[in-house]
Amino acid sequence: MGFESSDNIRTARPLKYVKTVELGAPLALERGGALPQVRIAYETWGTLNRDKGNAVLVCHALSGDSHAARHDADDDAGWWDIMVGPGKPIDTDRFFVICPNVLGGCRGSTGPNSINPATGRPWGAQFPLITVGDMIQAQRLLVDQLGIDVLHAVVGGSLGGHLALGWAAWLGERVKNLVAIATSPRLNSQSLAFDVVGRNAILADAHFNGGQYYDRPAKPQVGLAIARMLGHITYLSREAMASKFDPDRLTPRQIETQFETAFSVGSYLAYQGNKFVERFDANSYLVLTMAMDLFDLGATRQRIAESFAGAQCRWLLLSFSTDWLFPPNESQQIVDSLLWAGKPVSYCQIQSHCGHDAFLLPDDFALYGEMTRAFLAPAKRRGTVRRAPAARPAGRSIYTHRVDYDSILRLIPQGSSVLDLGCGQGELLSRLRDREGASAKLMGIELSASSILSCLSLGLDVTQADINQGLSAYPDGSFDFVVLSLTLQSVTEVVKVIDEMLRVGRRGLVSFPNFAYRPLRDQLFNEGRAPRAGSVLGHTWYESPNIRFLAIRDLEEFCLERGIQILDRVALDTSSGCEVTDDPNLNADVAVMVIGR
Repeated sequence: MGFESSDNIRTARPLKYVKTVELGAPLALERGGALPQVRIAYETWGTLNRDKGNAVLVCHALSGDSHAARHDADDDAGWWDIMVGPGKPIDTDRFFVICPNVLGGCRGSTGPNSINPATGRPWGAQFPLITVGDMIQAQRLLVDQLGIDVLHAVVGGSLGGHLALGWAAWLGERVKNLVAIATSPRLNSQSLAFDVVGRNAILADAHFNGGQYYDRPAKPQVGLAIARMLGHITYLSREAMASKFDPDRLTPRQIETQFETAFSVGSYLAYQGNKFVERFDANSYLVLTMAMDLFDLGATRQRIAESFAGAQCRWLLLSFSTDWLFPPNESQQIVDSLLWAGKPVSYCQIQSHCGHDAFLLPDDFALYGEMTRAFLAPAKRRGTVRRAPAARPAGRSIYTHRVDYDSILRLIPQGSSVLDLGCGQGELLSRLRDREGASAKLMGIELSASSILSCLSLGLDVTQADINQGLSAYPDGSFDFVVLSLTLQSVTEVVKVIDEMLRVGRRGLVSFPNFAYRPLRDQLFNEGRAPRAGSVLGHTWYESPNIRFLAIRDLEEFCLERGIQILDRVALDTSSGCEVTDDPNLNADVAVMVIGR
């Protein structure tokens, strides 16, 4: 059994390309006091362009540092090589990338192992209490010294996600795009409890010596290793642990360690703990975990929304299904708050077996990496948007070419804000954006992660959600139109979804296949079987997404019974591309209706 983890590539070797900057003035701290001298270690990749508008700030997680990626073939591996580099999602051929070691860290930035000018000795436990806000202020001063007014993006995961969120909350006018991965508005009590135990393990180490151990031969390595072992448990998922350790749980790898190794999981944790103490400082672990635990943007939708009131950026939040350190519902909290506040946000929960560490590993990179790439440099900005074909190709169904979109576009007045439920790959929203311009308020909801990626590549804002659960994140009347196009027949909670459409939108627009269409009636009556592939529906009965078999008359009766007005309508024969006026319930295969109360 190997000991593969996101930690394995990291070493204590000196960083070849690290730069440092002295901030030049005392740094006032959020919780009181000040640091008289502050040095920030950082690394950069790529070239800052003439208008200084291509800078991307990368924020590292708890145990990271400035070395996000290799600078050349002879350089040591970086902790995010998978993401940062030429042609990679954070493309250093395109962007000027900055990664600073956080304030309080131990890899070049001012922290507990730095010299306290008042004593001439390392700060140790006398290092003042700092917050994520203090770290961000130090980063801001670094960005100022680099002459950058507005960052193209801030990107980070875990603690790095907290830093990214903090930039939006406190320096929102200085960020255009924000990517926050596997993070939260604050730590939940369970995650906080793991940090408390980790800190106690360090404090209880016989060699901690009140935090002044730098000139002693023995350091608090046992306590720090135990803290790191505990951390590694939280970084993995139950599925990852089962896959990694169950096959040989009683045949641990033999390593030299003072820790228990009766089981394979024990030898893994011992190895990771021993390796960590080679490159990290126990006092920094105390300082950084406490800063993380104090981070708090609110526990309610209103409070979180208030925290981001000044943010002017576009948002991308990504979570992982098996992350129980920063579970997906915590990212969803942020997303719901941003939607309630009318912010342009995209979100996807990525199905993963890797747990919290997923954002550092290759397993799910095809999604989270490409979503980051698409968000930072969408195809729309590159001028390569795929256009819908002008006419319906022969032999294709309405599901592969959406001829109803032409009618929908005619029925939605120019200047309208639109929420598209089940927006697919974003064709309708893209066409609306082309018509309305980049400033239009257009958003989508979609379940499919691959479709969300397609939307991001077009520069669209789309969140992952099941519309059958309602639209509670959206305020009343927050859009002019809420669109449900060729999706009604697959909705399970029809009444709830339509009521929510008409709460959130001033108007609803529904398009749906008309199951009273003559060829469908003929197939059922004459052949005695459900329509097969090659018909207008394009699906065999056992593959069809359709669970509702409604006709135009059915929706008319539904609206009448529920006091809903049909304000406008179009009936289509998609085989000819013509509008139907003669008995649409018999002769049209698709209907488009504008509804309202």
